[in-house]
Amino acid sequence: MKLINLDEGVIKALDLFSKQSLPRPKFGGSEMLFVVGSGNAYNTGAIMFAEQAAILADESNFRRLMQAYKPAIKSGLIRTAVIISASGEKDSVWEIELAKKNGLKTILLTCGASSSAAKIADKTYIYKKLAEPYTYNVSTYLGMILSLTGERPSEIKKFLLRLRLPKNFSNFDAYSFILPDKYRDICAMIEIKHNELFGPRLSLRSFSQGNARHAKFVIPWSEELVVSLGEKNVYFGLPKNRWDIALPKNFSYGAVLSLAYYLVGKIQATKPPYFKENIKNYCEISGPAAYGKHEPFEVIVPEN
Repeated sequence: MKLINLDEGVIKALDLFSKQSLPRPKFGGSEMLFVVGSGNAYNTGAIMFAEQAAILADESNFRRLMQAYKPAIKSGLIRTAVIISASGEKDSVWEIELAKKNGLKTILLTCGASSSAAKIADKTYIYKKLAEPYTYNVSTYLGMILSLTGERPSEIKKFLLRLRLPKNFSNFDAYSFILPDKYRDICAMIEIKHNELFGPRLSLRSFSQGNARHAKFVIPWSEELVVSLGEKNVYFGLPKNRWDIALPKNFSYGAVLSLAYYLVGKIQATKPPYFKENIKNYCEISGPAAYGKHEPFEVIVPEN
């Protein structure tokens, strides 16, 4: 399979979920939860549990937070840990083991039906995913979010394909996204795509409306396009370099994430292929080495 751009991955994922039914996980009503994930799995958890009492953790602070909340666990205030992992491998395995050791019921959201984590979790919800370049994880986490919001993938796809990019879209050296405050956790997901696809080679920033007010645009630049999703931008960036995209009223997290990733993919398509030129080397050498492994990662992560 060839290495596709991120926007192509979004369209393929929306096509998949237009045909496939999604799990409908249950997490225990008003109970407080531990929600654990790494990278975009963490941000997916923040989105999925934005309106439920939850303690968010990742691989860096889960042990510390588990220790800090031991009294709440012993009292029964916290009884369940939800672990989110596309692969069901890496950090999710020890996270489930630690949660169970501390007496918590474990629920795993994953695309890895036969993964190491799926074998030890108390309850597992399996999501369909497509074959995608390593790190993309579009279909994996988008499926989880859509399973919560119930949005229609076919409508999202129609909206994306109707978009018309500004004529000078490819001319910029910097891009900034401004999102409604409700979608603040998607900003972190855009930032992760910045690191994965462009690294230090391109400026790609993302802020919520509230966060953007905090001196993020002190230094204007004629080479920066500021893209505002859902709300008209009258403050940030040079006036001639603002692009406002209105959002339909029925759009929620899944649609806004799809739109953001789609636009990042369009940016990717206009720039040198930084990701495509470097991902193989990363998967063979530095990526596995950071986990103490010698076996290379798969450049194209297979579908399930």
